[in-house]
Amino acid sequence: MESHSTRAILIERLGPPEVLREREVPLPVLGSRDVHIRVRAAGVNFADLLMRAGLYGTVPRRPYSPGFEVSGEIAAVGSDVEGWRPGDRAAALLRHGGYARDVVMPARQAIPYPTSLSPVQAAAIPVVFLTARVALFEAARTRPGETALVLGAGGGVGTAAVQLAVQHGMRVFGTAGTPAKRAYVVEELGATACFDSRGDWEADVRRAAGPRGVDTALDAQGGPATTACRRLLAPLGRLVFYGLSEAMPGRRRSWLRAAWAWARTARIHPLALVEPNTGLFGIHLLHLGGREEAVLVPALKDIYGSVASGALKAVVDRTFPLDRDGAVAAHHFLHARQNLGKVVLAATD
Repeated sequence: MESHSTRAILIERLGPPEVLREREVPLPVLGSRDVHIRVRAAGVNFADLLMRAGLYGTVPRRPYSPGFEVSGEIAAVGSDVEGWRPGDRAAALLRHGGYARDVVMPARQAIPYPTSLSPVQAAAIPVVFLTARVALFEAARTRPGETALVLGAGGGVGTAAVQLAVQHGMRVFGTAGTPAKRAYVVEELGATACFDSRGDWEADVRRAAGPRGVDTALDAQGGPATTACRRLLAPLGRLVFYGLSEAMPGRRRSWLRAAWAWARTARIHPLALVEPNTGLFGIHLLHLGGREEAVLVPALKDIYGSVASGALKAVVDRTFPLDRDGAVAAHHFLHARQNLGKVVLAATD
């Protein structure tokens, strides 16, 4: 008989990683158009850390489980569901709730993933590759032969963005904080160059790109980095902004630090875009005005196919157990900014 509860890792109060708790929680009733996925792996993203610290904008009422992406197998299907049956491999992009052993969701949001991929690989793909793809090709409309700058090129979205840009015939520059990350971005992912994010990377990019600058810059950092990206844009260049990691450099929330990051991030008047012929775009995967399924589901199917064929790769740095201790350790690991690619929670039974 199907269980009507599951184990979930919850944000019950705000604070450092240790505030996470694991509880038995009720599962939503399986609707006629829903599927029940037994979770084998869940991706961990920097936004999860912001949620836990109270610095993320759109969240449900506490307690709730963070987690935007899962993979596993179908445990049950609603009476009106076609194309899915128990035992099928499935991945999903969620608004929240991924840090759990089970999720119930509309069947139209579930996506099959190739048998050649492990659950950990499948869970490492949705958020980072979709963010990178939407930023590069839906927002910035980049084209072959153009030049892209990817801040944080050694992170989850960064490693995905570098791969997609290189695959589409772009010249790619990145920034990263350690020599090992910078070497990986160039030697393994194909970037033209990757510069020290803790040094004078603006000058480095300027010298490498030439006086014209870059056509697209992807910025999830904010603060002075946003202004530097704007200065580097070529005529008709586009800056895509999708995060403010400057607001949370440590394990705990600091309103003073968050406010300082906010204050140091450029306020841009539309007239300031006219003379330099530049554009600014902001993206959030889960706020596409009802277009999420039309845009994201086909894109994710295509991405899974490219990973299965070897054209792209899921860059997974480390896995932790899908339990409270594992989630705490994963959050600490991301706070340390040492990850190369993705961090994933994996079920151990």
